[in-house]
Amino acid sequence: MTKYKILITDGLDESGQSILRGASTMDDRSGISADDLIKIISEYDALIVRGRTKVTASVMDAGPRLKAIGRAGVGVDNIDLDAAKKHGITVVNAPMSTSLAVAELTFGLLLALAREIPRADAAMKQGQWLKKEIDGVELSGKTLGVIGFGRIGMEVGKRASAFGMNVIAYDPLISEDEILKRGAEPVSIQDLYAWSEFISLHLPLNVQTRDMMGRLAFSEMKDGVRIVCAARGGIIDESALVAALNSGKVAGAALDVFAQEPPGSTEAVSHPRMIATPHIGAQTAEAQSRASEDIANEVLAALRGESLRWKVA
Repeated sequence: MTKYKILITDGLDESGQSILRGASTMDDRSGISADDLIKIISEYDALIVRGRTKVTASVMDAGPRLKAIGRAGVGVDNIDLDAAKKHGITVVNAPMSTSLAVAELTFGLLLALAREIPRADAAMKQGQWLKKEIDGVELSGKTLGVIGFGRIGMEVGKRASAFGMNVIAYDPLISEDEILKRGAEPVSIQDLYAWSEFISLHLPLNVQTRDMMGRLAFSEMKDGVRIVCAARGGIIDESALVAALNSGKVAGAALDVFAQEPPGSTEAVSHPRMIATPHIGAQTAEAQSRASEDIANEVLAALRGESLRWKVA
């Protein structure tokens, strides 16, 4: 049996590493710099990353042995897919593994926004009793607009329905009949903006979605809307969001993802009506175990020329 040499640069759960060790020589170089990655990539048949490592054309140029790149998660915006295609490198991901974790975090952020839980907790820790100052809203009876109604969006919709919310959805890649089957009312993006009291985004970052939620989009929304994004940084124009928060158009926002990560103490992160978390959507023990096993098996299948479940490029 051929022994492959596989490099991990952003860490991988032990369950996935165990699979890889059984069929390859595996090196874990978590946190490796971009320059050092280029220096050593020529030794490897496959590379497994998460969101930190940028797999650029330069990395692929320096890796003539590379046959497969695996993303232990969903988004592949940190991988140059055009360069991969040019080099004949197969790119795979693990899209099913983190869906529940991201959906649950999203719903947790919805609840935190509605009831101002972080503000209440911070005040208590400072010895303040803000019982009369904190006046939340209930989710029941409110309209949740879900932009992107794939695996994660659908799971968020299920949870919202269980809380008595009216779920509407916009997704240009999914038919209206399918959106209905998944439990939401299909609407146009304009109607979603006009009708939603809460909005949750579940989209990839690409040319079409970058900064799609900007000043024009905010102007079309209900006054006092609340927005959650645990998808990808860059979909929301953060400067436009700050302006909308300052004007009161947006009553509150919760972001797990940012255009630049880590973002530092930006105006958006430090805004009093913003809940900010450090891209933890997939950070559960269960999701990381599933992701590591899925990507280990998929990368090995790609190296062996076997059929693939989640080929991206």
